[in-house]
Amino acid sequence: MSNIPIIGNRPKGLYLLSSQSYQTIYAAPERQRIAELVDIIEPPQTAETIRQNLALLHDADMIFSGWGCPQLDKELLDAAPNLKIIFYGAGSIRAFTTEEFWARGITICSAWGANAVPVSEYTLAAILFGLKSVWQHAALVRRERTFRRLPVAGAYGSTVGLVSLGMIGRLVAARLRTFDVHVIAYDPYVSAEEGAGLGVEMVSLGEVFHRADVVSIHTPWLPETVGLITGNHIATMKPYSTFINTARGAVIREDELIAVLSRRPDLWAVLDVTYPEPPAPDSPLYTLPNVLLTPHIAGSLGDECRRQGRYMIEELERYLAGQPLRWAVTKERAAIMA
Repeated sequence: MSNIPIIGNRPKGLYLLSSQSYQTIYAAPERQRIAELVDIIEPPQTAETIRQNLALLHDADMIFSGWGCPQLDKELLDAAPNLKIIFYGAGSIRAFTTEEFWARGITICSAWGANAVPVSEYTLAAILFGLKSVWQHAALVRRERTFRRLPVAGAYGSTVGLVSLGMIGRLVAARLRTFDVHVIAYDPYVSAEEGAGLGVEMVSLGEVFHRADVVSIHTPWLPETVGLITGNHIATMKPYSTFINTARGAVIREDELIAVLSRRPDLWAVLDVTYPEPPAPDSPLYTLPNVLLTPHIAGSLGDECRRQGRYMIEELERYLAGQPLRWAVTKERAAIMA
């Protein structure tokens, strides 16, 4: 299967994703720009509707997708003999790519870099609130019906710890450069020299928890990272410090986290992800007074999703111009994506 860009004739494209994703990722301005460059050959299809009429794929040179992309298995790929490239306007592609897909040499691009932007923004807000012990103060005021100040690290001379320096971790580190804080990080794939170039001191995992006033997790969910963060790590955190997880719940030993939070009411956990997700109805995460639990909202929502569509349009423009692609994902890269 050739993945050489189509030069000359207008390529033929098809939208293939959930109906909601189509509306949010590819809103009217994004659809208009794509229509200026590509002949969209059929109405938008979902994973369910395309299985009912696979013949719709026959002439497609490219697919515009996002959340709700179907499994790229042999049956679907056999029905798309002209398919050269997939523009996936969302993050990780691991859930739907297959060995059959990779064997065919079809190019796939992902907007994972776009989804990292709102996560880094959410994380920055949580870090700044954590450095002011905002949630501890709010809980105290509600409980005691008076004003009393607790210990505060503040955003001057304090230490922020990051676990993993992938795309999101690096964006968070970059945003923190405008503040008078010291950033430390653990990432076994980042050298001390590379970390210094990012304005980050590379340390051990244990040091991140022992030294930081706020710890933020950005580790991808991989077999080797399951249960990476233990209760012992959490237990060594400073008094009135904050633990933030916007990555994946499976990288935390949740039962151990709950045990530590139960005996350390001064600590605060900001959890946007859990495992399972959502937690079981009887999970203490719902009732622990020092847990802020949100339903996986750090990533792209609402109009933020249009940034993902825009990233894929820019990639489409590069592809049609025969320029190097910025967001193409290889099989090797996909294996370590969050």
